[in-house]
Amino acid sequence: MGRDRHGEAHMIAATVYRGESVENTHAAHVAVVDETGRLVASFGNPHRVTLARSAAKPAQALAVLETGALERFGFDEADLALMCASHSSEERHIERTRAMLAKAGASEADLRCGGHPPISEAVYKDWIRRGFTPGPACSNCSGKHAGMLAGARSIGAALADYHLPEHPLQVRVKRTVARVLDLPDDGVQWAIDGCNLPTPAFPLDRLARLYAKLAAAQPDTSPLARIYRAMTAHPELVAGEGRFCTQLMQAFDGALVGKTGADASYAIGVRRPQGVLGIAAKVEDGNTAVLYAIVAELLAQFDIGSEEQRRRLDAFRHPPMRNTMGVETGRLDVSLRLERHQ
Repeated sequence: MGRDRHGEAHMIAATVYRGESVENTHAAHVAVVDETGRLVASFGNPHRVTLARSAAKPAQALAVLETGALERFGFDEADLALMCASHSSEERHIERTRAMLAKAGASEADLRCGGHPPISEAVYKDWIRRGFTPGPACSNCSGKHAGMLAGARSIGAALADYHLPEHPLQVRVKRTVARVLDLPDDGVQWAIDGCNLPTPAFPLDRLARLYAKLAAAQPDTSPLARIYRAMTAHPELVAGEGRFCTQLMQAFDGALVGKTGADASYAIGVRRPQGVLGIAAKVEDGNTAVLYAIVAELLAQFDIGSEEQRRRLDAFRHPPMRNTMGVETGRLDVSLRLERHQ
């Protein structure tokens, strides 16, 4: 079509049909790397500088883990999983956040994230029935913030302003994120996330690299292996009831780790007999339903897991499209085909 390699015509990954008419097309990018970080497959622009948002949480949690905060304050594996979470604000998530704060000698008032409507529709309906007003511990990122407070206390830094870029803990986080991505410090750009913490932007293939490292981490006592184990052992804390991340990790029973980021970024680290893979995807228009369909399709294209395991994600791969009367109105078709690299 006379466009450059990464032009729009080469990036259409999915199409939504209403009847047989095209309603929307969705551009996306995918990077797949092996254990060494070598690009083995791609779609669109695998080097697109991407705000990973919450998909970067394992790298941020790594910085906290390296302060010794988990040992000092008695955080367990489930607490570490919540530090990596974008949770549904279920009662178990809120209670664990408050317990983590208590262990670290901090309070909910110290949190610099705000309350918001929950990701879970069921939780939202419950809050409305009860007239409940969410506080900071109800933020889907509250586990990360509780971990950051513990990390600040562990290095002897003030709890106040722990969220600011110049705080000693955030300086450590920035260095850790760059290191684990195999980038120089100035190779990562920083902005402010929805939860009020700094959030990194970097090439998409580096996000895939992070998750390949998580999947490849050995021995089990190494920091990245601890994060992998925590997330895969407690998928219900990483997201919540009915959520994609939770159902994905439950379906694959420890064989992969997956995490979403706001505005449609996703990353997976896969342990396979034929070698580790790191997969990262970004949907240009931020459509999360399209993102999950693409990720489920990528699992099929790489023949990851069994057909039965992949079938447990069918509701995401082929999301039902019905109107208010329950009539089927259309479909989502994922058309991307990866380019394989030697």
